[in-house]
Order: sequence, then C-alpha cells, then structure tokens
Amino acid sequence: MKSAPGAGLDDLLAQIRGCRECAPHLAHIPRPVIQASASVRLAIAGQAPGTRVNATGLPFNDASGDRLRQWMGIGRETFYDATKIATVPMGFCFPGLDPKGGDLPPRRECAPLWRDRVFAQLPKLELILLVGQYAQRWHLGQRREKNLTETVRAWRSYLPQMLPLPHPSWRNTGWLKKNPWFEAECLPELQRRVAALTD
Repeated sequence: MKSAPGAGLDDLLAQIRGCRECAPHLAHIPRPVIQASASVRLAIAGQAPGTRVNATGLPFNDASGDRLRQWMGIGRETFYDATKIATVPMGFCFPGLDPKGGDLPPRRECAPLWRDRVFAQLPKLELILLVGQYAQRWHLGQRREKNLTETVRAWRSYLPQMLPLPHPSWRNTGWLKKNPWFEAECLPELQRRVAALTD
C-alpha cells in the first residue's frame, strides 16, 4: 500500500512527540514542541521551549514569540499555520531553569537524534530562520562569524537558504539598541521573504 504524501513526516512527528530521551535529566515530564508539514517553504530554527510554551504546547507562545512575529511582519494565524511555517527548535523540550531563573541551554540529546530526519521530510523548504546562537552553530558550522553579532551582521551572505537572527527575548533589548542596523536593514528583507514564502 502506497503511503500518502506527508505520511513519513506524520509518523516522525508522532515519534518526536512521544520521545522521552531526556526524561532522566529533567525535573518535569518532557513535552516535545514542534510544528511542521511537508508543504512548508519557511522554517524557524529556535532554541528550546520556555515555561509558557511548555505549558501550552504552542511554539513561541510568549513575549519572545510576539517580538518574533513583529519582526516577521505576520500575525498568530499565519505563524501557527503548520502548512506555511515549521518551527523546529534545537531542543524540543523545555530544558528547565538555571539558578538565576533563566532557561537552560537546549538538551544535547535532541538535535543529533531528530534534526536531520525532520529537515529531510521538508522537501519544499526554501529558507530557515536561525534564531539565536545554538541554531546558528548547528546549521552554519564553520560558516559562522566569531560571535552572534557578527554572524547576524553577515546575514546577506547566508541567503537564500538561511537567515540568522538574534533571539527575540526581552533580554536582548539592549542588543537591539546597540545594533540599529538590524531593524533598519535586516528586518525589511526578512519581512519581504516571509511574505513571499507564506503567501
């Protein structure tokens, strides 16, 4: 019996949502969060779910997501349309909090276990937004610049396949003020490409 289009991805997403690989290292029950379909042309490679995302199961369902959607020039309806946008974080589960109340880095088990398999199931993908240093390190490797600022500043050199962005966390408000070129130069191009790929 021939598989329906996207059946391989559906099976893979089911496996990911049932994954408990990192459970021994977490103080909470793992809740993998991912959004994808075989029709997407745009993907967001983020960091890992935060506390609110973990509670709701919706990627970027927090203040960082509000800022990211503003950068992209889209609303929640488009953002959460799995046929238009995939969200594939470096770690699918909330990693927990550090002693200062910040999110821990993405768990290391996740990316090598699932990442290549997910992207192999997105045949129409044209652009990946690399949100933060963890995604940039994985996807760009040796092509990265010496730090996040310089990598994002070199955004033109990674197009048309990838576009590096800072994390939209409120903690990066100071970074945005120090780097006005990001909003002046990068965001208009980001919004143009997002509109074309989600039309």
